[in-house]
Amino acid sequence: MIRYNNKVIKVVWLDLDDTVIDFQTNSRNALQRLRDREEPIQRLFPTAGMWIDTYENHNRELWRLYGAGEISRSYLRMERFRRPLADAGMTGEDAIALSERYDTDYLDILATERQLVDGSIDLLRYLKKNGVVTGCLSNGFSDVQFRKLRNCGLEEWFDIVVLSDDIGINKPDRRLFSYAMERSGILSPTAHLMIGDNAVSDIGGALGAGWEAIHYMATADAETHPECSVRVGCLQEIIHILDNSRQSAESTQKKWP
Repeated sequence: MIRYNNKVIKVVWLDLDDTVIDFQTNSRNALQRLRDREEPIQRLFPTAGMWIDTYENHNRELWRLYGAGEISRSYLRMERFRRPLADAGMTGEDAIALSERYDTDYLDILATERQLVDGSIDLLRYLKKNGVVTGCLSNGFSDVQFRKLRNCGLEEWFDIVVLSDDIGINKPDRRLFSYAMERSGILSPTAHLMIGDNAVSDIGGALGAGWEAIHYMATADAETHPECSVRVGCLQEIIHILDNSRQSAESTQKKWP
């Protein structure tokens, strides 16, 4: 059992990308590998850095729109490659055909990249040791996320996996958090703790659903949520926070039987 903010936490949910899996590193490696084998990308983008920066700028904006429900999954997956190609001068059917292939090839390569965020396994091990249900709550695409979980050896660490694809609703929509609670069988919001890197989708969504939340900030300049007071720069800090809360509660119980 663990405690947080004087509440008994029965389920701890973790975002997947950039919280457990080092998505940024894995994605950049996959984009580099894709460019290495694709002459059109090499011709249009003289350096790997130019290619990766252009892709990431478009991908970031498209994911923002997708998270807000303004674009579809299929539109995102096409446009995140078509737009960089168009920026470099390729238009029409060639850009569309290559974009469709690059999306599939990129995801296949990405699924083989296995870099995890430092401390992620230590945190999952701590949660398991203390008897809480561990859940993965992600906006990622089902086929891709399950491949990543399997290839990174993470399946054994999660009791429940809930993806936005399950019901067609993305974080921070409260309905996804309600669905996650139903899947866990524990319907009290205060028994759930969310750990994630995104101030809006992870932290804002969790707090809006009545959950507790800890914001993992991979970079010091990451966007913050004004209602979340606990922010950490490494996952090991979360172990210390939870352990201190547990020990404090145990000490209080001994004093006041």
